[in-house]
Amino acid sequence: MSDETTVQIPTLKQDLSTLVKLRLNIFVLITTFFGYLLGWKTSGGVFSGEAAWALFHTILGTALSAFGSAVFNQVMEVESDAKMARTANRPLPSRRILPPYAFALGWFLCAAGIIHLGAMISFEAAFLAALTIGTYVFIYTPMKRVSSVNTLIGAIPGAIPPMMGWVGAGHGLLEAAPWFLFALLFLWQLPHFVAINWLCREEYEEAKYEMWSNGDVSGEKSAKLYIFFSLFMVLLPLLCPALGLTGWVFPIVGCLLAIFLILSAIKFLKSRERVDMRKAFFATLLYLPLALTVLAFDWK
Repeated sequence: MSDETTVQIPTLKQDLSTLVKLRLNIFVLITTFFGYLLGWKTSGGVFSGEAAWALFHTILGTALSAFGSAVFNQVMEVESDAKMARTANRPLPSRRILPPYAFALGWFLCAAGIIHLGAMISFEAAFLAALTIGTYVFIYTPMKRVSSVNTLIGAIPGAIPPMMGWVGAGHGLLEAAPWFLFALLFLWQLPHFVAINWLCREEYEEAKYEMWSNGDVSGEKSAKLYIFFSLFMVLLPLLCPALGLTGWVFPIVGCLLAIFLILSAIKFLKSRERVDMRKAFFATLLYLPLALTVLAFDWK
């Protein structure tokens, strides 16, 4: 018997999926759809071919823009990705795809997404796509090496997709609803990424990224940040009735879900066990689909 292990080289299809961060961007498309759904409900919730085509073009343009942003992000971070075990086998650091080809693909996808949204949806949709790309690629990505504030900046492009869905449903940005959706997604990302940062802190430090978790071996700082941001998530749902967006079901459930996040972080703060931070991370994954589902049912 041979002791040699066989290393399976990813296929081109798998490499392209990694390059556009397909799994991560499915989340982007889901939140875009959710923004469209709430906009559609606000307009009366009448199914029509026109509404279906608007949804299709919104999702397509958003997908192209998100895929292009992901490609540019990896082009800019080839050297850093090569230093981290979880990213070293990506197509660019492993040289299975060369940076010039990836750069060209990124430009094509971003341009196609912005142009498609502008032509088929509206100027506002195209503007939001361009803003997302610009913030993610040209501000957040380079800032990761400069300041831990990058987490706050990175939450901005992650919170814009539901606004794009709202605009795709025929509404404007001068309303309370899209900004509430932005705030909800923005705040949710903060405890979510605090947990990720702490769990992967050694790799981020090795790659010379400036993160809140750097040097936080005990996890105390990260847990307190997690709790701090979750407190805002307790308060945010209470604005909904005042803004005329929902009844009282979502505010109650939203507050309880945010309290659940806080309790999970407190448990970690007491134990300092890695397994409890992982549970706090999974709590954020549980929070979002539950909160969005209840919000959709309670939406006026």
